Amino acid sequence: MVLYMQIEEFNQKANEAIEELKAAKPKEAMIIHHDDADGLCSAAITKRALEREEVKVKTFCLEKVYTEVIEDLHSKPRQTIFYVDIGSPHADLISEYNKGRNLTIILDHHDPKPSKDPQVLDLNLEHFGFEGETDFSGATCCYLFAKALNNANQDLSYLALVGSCEIPQGFQGINKIVLDEALKNGIVQQKGKNFEITEFKMRVNSLFSKLQILGAVGYYEGGPEIGINVCLEGLSKDAKERVNALETRRKEANRRLLGRLYRERLKETEHVQWFDAGSMYAGMGVKVIGQFCSFLSYKARLIKPNKYILGFVDVPPEIPGWGKLEGNFVKGSIRVPKIMQSQIKEGKLLGAVNLLDKASEGFGIADGHQYAASVVVPIDKKHILLENAEKAIGTL
Repeated sequence: MVLYMQIEEFNQKANEAIEELKAAKPKEAMIIHHDDADGLCSAAITKRALEREEVKVKTFCLEKVYTEVIEDLHSKPRQTIFYVDIGSPHADLISEYNKGRNLTIILDHHDPKPSKDPQVLDLNLEHFGFEGETDFSGATCCYLFAKALNNANQDLSYLALVGSCEIPQGFQGINKIVLDEALKNGIVQQKGKNFEITEFKMRVNSLFSKLQILGAVGYYEGGPEIGINVCLEGLSKDAKERVNALETRRKEANRRLLGRLYRERLKETEHVQWFDAGSMYAGMGVKVIGQFCSFLSYKARLIKPNKYILGFVDVPPEIPGWGKLEGNFVKGSIRVPKIMQSQIKEGKLLGAVNLLDKASEGFGIADGHQYAASVVVPIDKKHILLENAEKAIGTL
């Protein structure tokens, strides 16, 4: 009962946002989205839903939020902008640069910060009592908004399920409601322990895995655009070949990095075990370092179960479809070994995103969840980040 009341609260806010959207009568909209499977599914849902309302859509894939990019994107007035599976942790920054110019709607599941601009509407379901780590994905939030916009968008429910495959606990909370709805409507059907997308004859988890590769590994080669098309049209022969080629490249980089770590071991501070991949993933999106850290968290012979796992990777300066960043940056991705997660839940340890927020204050931009998060910092601030992380953990 409480669950449905919370969803109804979301629907009320979504309908208010939809009224503002309709009042603006946009002919075009920009969708800014993340590059993982959840981000691609989120973009695909929102794109199809807006196109059905006869709004022309431009998608822009952004791996991380950069101040100079946000400032530029919001500099022109009278735009309609959607942030999907990205944006909530930076609603304050987005508000600062939007300055009331543009109707901006955020549909996300990462830990949010408050919006200071009444034109920046954050519909993150965490504002309604749900947890982005377990109850819903960015794609689920987008799906609920799309359904509020037009009930015909129920045929997009499979994409909410695909995006939610990143949640290790499985389909629970809102995701369980979406699953039941998709099964009832014949959008997906049970296949053993998994579910098959009826239209594409493709399993939900299989599409998720392929999108993870297209968006992250293929970030600089048009992978996100291909991924959005795959979400809506299914996996073509060309897309399948692209996935296989990209996955081969990532596996080779993973193999080389894993070999190096077994030889050299991870560096350690009192509470953090870390490594620097440098340019080993050159040509790929920086999301791959988070994927590698997740993979590493299961390597019991290599990691300590009671220390945060932190991996650095060089950030290429080019943002596809935008331009070149000023300065040199690294991305740090953090993962929490399973044994530590209960301590975070009990408030005995800092969550991943809280830790990176504190450690990068004044020079970095962090976002994520309590067990998985990331930050972009200037390349000369890596060791300061580590020092600050130890201080933050110490104060707790």
